[in-house]
Amino acid sequence: MRDSVIVVDGLIKRFGEVEALAGIGFTVERGSILAVLGHNGAGKTSLVDILSTRARPTVGSASVCGLDVVRSARQVRRRIGVTNQYAALDDAVSPRENLRVLARLLGANPQQARRRAAELIGLFGLDTHADLPARLCSGGLRRRVDLAASLVGTPEVLFLDEPSTGLDPVSRSGLWDTIAGLAAAGTTVVLTTQYLEEADRLADQVIVLGLGHIVLAGEPARLKSALGNQVVSLKLENPFETERLMRRITGFGLPANRQGATMIAVAVTGPADIVGLVRLTDAEGLLLCGFTVTEPTLDDVYRAVHQTAVVPS
Repeated sequence: MRDSVIVVDGLIKRFGEVEALAGIGFTVERGSILAVLGHNGAGKTSLVDILSTRARPTVGSASVCGLDVVRSARQVRRRIGVTNQYAALDDAVSPRENLRVLARLLGANPQQARRRAAELIGLFGLDTHADLPARLCSGGLRRRVDLAASLVGTPEVLFLDEPSTGLDPVSRSGLWDTIAGLAAAGTTVVLTTQYLEEADRLADQVIVLGLGHIVLAGEPARLKSALGNQVVSLKLENPFETERLMRRITGFGLPANRQGATMIAVAVTGPADIVGLVRLTDAEGLLLCGFTVTEPTLDDVYRAVHQTAVVPS
């Protein structure tokens, strides 16, 4: 059974009259990935700042690796890595030199620093660009170097602030593979993200923050399952038949939305509804050129929460 590496209890953070965090609590297990979601101002940055010892809580407690983030801040910092939204590299020197210098600053001797830099260059596939000036590296490469830099000290816990912001889809996918690999090797990862797909693909647990409160928490699969509805997309060949089918589906008791001239999206709750739709279109003699069933996504969960959730006062 895995142990809790991060424990948060009754955490409150105030900035004057503003309460950025309003008494939240949760745990994160070793080797797992926690995704923290929420609109700007929801409290994501305040939470990560406290857990990474960059800020103190107003009330409540938090521990990382069994160490209180206030009383044992120095020891906590020795066990964590932090990657901010923008790469913090010295553009004048190479990725290899960036990593070597950081290792020296963390106490490694010259030989150890060179070895650690070489290990990370290999791990992140940076060999081809390892000795070029950092300013010549693409955004994706710089992000990988920045992530490598956060691992120089072999942290037990890694905090990532919107790690894939600004990356192209290929670079983003590669970064996701790297993060998943780190967790599989035992590193605990906490990431804030604006990409629902990122949380859906990576996270073992998701926390959605709203005005400093946890408005939703759980495993992505469970959260999507709790939302309930699947969506059936029907595409007709004849756009003049779309309105007729819309009326029949609505009469059948299912919520439907017209999407363009020939597409209808229908929310269903199970196989019986799907079978009913097939029989309905067949009975109407309608020609379909598309029929797809999709599961709810975290994007659907996120929208539903922010449309219906009432944040405690």
